[in-house]
Amino acid sequence: MNWLFEIYRTHSVAHAICILALVCVAGMAFGSLKIRGVGLGTAGVLFAGILTGAFSKPVDHATLEFVKEFGLVLFVFTIGLQLGPGFLASLRDQGLVLNALAATAVALSAITAPLLGRLMNIDSAAVLGLLSGATTNTPSLGAVQQTLTTLPNISPERQDLPALAYAVSYPVAIAGIIGSLLALKSFFRIDPTKEAKTFVAERRSAAEPVERRCLIVENPNLEGVAVEAIPGRLETGVTVSRIRSEGETEIRVATAGTILRNADRIVAVGTRPMLDRFQQVVGSRSEEDLLQSPGDVTSSTVILTSNRALGKTIKELELDQLVGAVITRVTRADLEMTAVPNLRLHFGDALQVVGDRASLERAVSYLGNSLKHLNETHFIPLFIGIAVSIGLGTMPIPVPGLPQPLRLGLAGGALLVALALGRLGRIGRLVLNMPANVNLAFREFGIALFFAAVGLISGPKFFSTVFSPAGLLWLGSGLLITMVPLLLVGGFARAVLKLNFAALSGLIAGSTTDPPALAFATNITGSDAPLISYAAVYPLTMVLRILSAQILVLLLCG
Repeated sequence: MNWLFEIYRTHSVAHAICILALVCVAGMAFGSLKIRGVGLGTAGVLFAGILTGAFSKPVDHATLEFVKEFGLVLFVFTIGLQLGPGFLASLRDQGLVLNALAATAVALSAITAPLLGRLMNIDSAAVLGLLSGATTNTPSLGAVQQTLTTLPNISPERQDLPALAYAVSYPVAIAGIIGSLLALKSFFRIDPTKEAKTFVAERRSAAEPVERRCLIVENPNLEGVAVEAIPGRLETGVTVSRIRSEGETEIRVATAGTILRNADRIVAVGTRPMLDRFQQVVGSRSEEDLLQSPGDVTSSTVILTSNRALGKTIKELELDQLVGAVITRVTRADLEMTAVPNLRLHFGDALQVVGDRASLERAVSYLGNSLKHLNETHFIPLFIGIAVSIGLGTMPIPVPGLPQPLRLGLAGGALLVALALGRLGRIGRLVLNMPANVNLAFREFGIALFFAAVGLISGPKFFSTVFSPAGLLWLGSGLLITMVPLLLVGGFARAVLKLNFAALSGLIAGSTTDPPALAFATNITGSDAPLISYAAVYPLTMVLRILSAQILVLLLCG
């Protein structure tokens, strides 16, 4: 067995891979342990790496550096792909207010950390690590480390400080975030369960479901007019799916070119306000259910997986002319919409198609409806995106007033490119599809590699640092950097804006990009309601955390 104990000398790369694998196993097992429903999750790998790095044989440094950077890029890129489709929508409506509050929390953290560093005489490189750890934002730590390597006169010892400070402040940060939520709950005497129920009820009442309505054509101006030419149809966003002419018993599909006659019965699809306005143009409402009328017309849900239809609008697709069927609704990421002509179709959209049996078969053939393709990961555009993100992340961006050009870094470049690709869904004819379970697997794999590498690199110096006066100072400073911005923003949001606690708890978890805090928020409210505001602020917060960390590196260490 001597060969096994000598592997760190004879096969350094094999030794590194073996140690990384064992660290991930131990760390994930440790992270799965929960106290009152809260656990470290994958962050447990960081502490397993620290312990291993402190007591094991040295691991090949070049291998660890590669694994650290590759894991970070993989983690951030998959986050961007997941959040990209809803990123712009998260900035609208109440999301605008939530993102403004989250941006304020980011700014307050970026101000608090350097102030505490100056007051307590903490090395600026350590301050940057404290900021990343206190906000539980791993990509910002990666951005700090990458930016430090581009600066002259930064010794290897100082380059190691951010990871050490991060590891020290990360655990107390989780306690600080949860403590902030409990403090706000206690101070404002909040019943989290009651507030979550109120939040869900308000959202249900605000959401306008898509429904059908049977209308009688009574407007004489519509005599001989095609469905596509009905005044106000585009503005109201209503689609017409079925028609039965006066004196007939069978219904038929209403295509764009179908001609209307007086007393025709039509089925219109849209939200209630849309249908109310459309009804004023068409005529009166009928309580008759045309879906129960005889005729070879039915509907089916078809998943868009064909490149032929990808990226086209409903109008450009002209499905009614191609196959004789009509698209009435589109469901995307659990959001149901009416099939308005200018709606652009994405891969994986669920289309509600109305037509006779023959036309539906042609529609399925044309649109794809392939579960095999839906569950495939398309790697060519994925690797193109990663390559582009490296170029963007390393590109120097001159900023007036800064001593060095600003670089987005590997994490920042990967996030922005992935957000754009997630939003577009394709590169030319290449579809960028990654099923949710695959995305989660890649994300967890990437962050586990990053944590393991950071822990192994930091391990040899961790315990001598944390049990020193400087380490205790880092612990206290990290807790202040965590709690002060959250209490200020959370108190303002509750006292002035009267923000529901379900939204507030998701905001606080999202502004620190902290999954354990989100788990605690959903546990204390007994609802998944905090997920909504968490998802709304997460993308912008991630971008701001990365960029602000790099700016601080240049200001404090440049």
